[in-house]
Amino acid sequence: MEESMQVRDLDVFALTEKGDGELKSGSTDLPHAAIELLVLLDGKSSIADICARTQALSPDEIRTTAQMLGQGGYIKPATPEEELNLDFSYFFGPAAASEPSAEAADRVRGEAESGTATLKLSGYYVSIARRSATRIEPASGSAYSVLVVEDDAELQRALKFLLTMEGFEPRLASGREQVLEALGASPRPDLALLDVGLPDADGFDILSGMRRHPQLQSIPVIMLTGRARREDVMRGLAGAADGYITKPFDRDVLVTAIRAVLGLR
Repeated sequence: MEESMQVRDLDVFALTEKGDGELKSGSTDLPHAAIELLVLLDGKSSIADICARTQALSPDEIRTTAQMLGQGGYIKPATPEEELNLDFSYFFGPAAASEPSAEAADRVRGEAESGTATLKLSGYYVSIARRSATRIEPASGSAYSVLVVEDDAELQRALKFLLTMEGFEPRLASGREQVLEALGASPRPDLALLDVGLPDADGFDILSGMRRHPQLQSIPVIMLTGRARREDVMRGLAGAADGYITKPFDRDVLVTAIRAVLGLR
């Protein structure tokens, strides 16, 4: 990018391969502020959105850091596919809009049907994670152990593969007895990914039991569930869950959430 690049409030940026590599490498020469900003530059949030969401950096620092990241090749302007930024201002013009042609109406109808099908496939999405103020050390003294409470065998296998590739040690449980066994084992898991709808248990009840147990209450818990209703999300967070992620989820989002609640950079 040119040296004269200016970052405006409405600008939206996405990570380049270089920026994505920085987040996944685990070690970097970039300033801490730059790494924090890389996590927030998701290809959908404007600079103004990010300034409103973070308390760590001032708006001027965010703009200056974003400019540095752009010039270094870590970020790039988001493409239309990455940025959902619809302008409805033409609806509010001084004159009434004319009737659309039959061709335009058919085109819009087709786009609407396509969008509806996409929504049915992808559903609504929630991703919340509370970053730990301190780094949580692994109970085993080596790799972090993650308890995966999930009754869907295919998703369980996928999570096992993902966690193993990221350097974690997965433990699997699909029902109440297996959860109790895993939580009672030594060393205890460092983190739990907890589904809500289990065949013989409710994930919210498991969370409540963990938070009341003196030996289990400090284990971070991320709810990983298909339930995206507001009351479900609020119930999980009110029950002291450290994160709430709905299915289908993005693997990078999940890994970032896990590292955040463990206090890893």
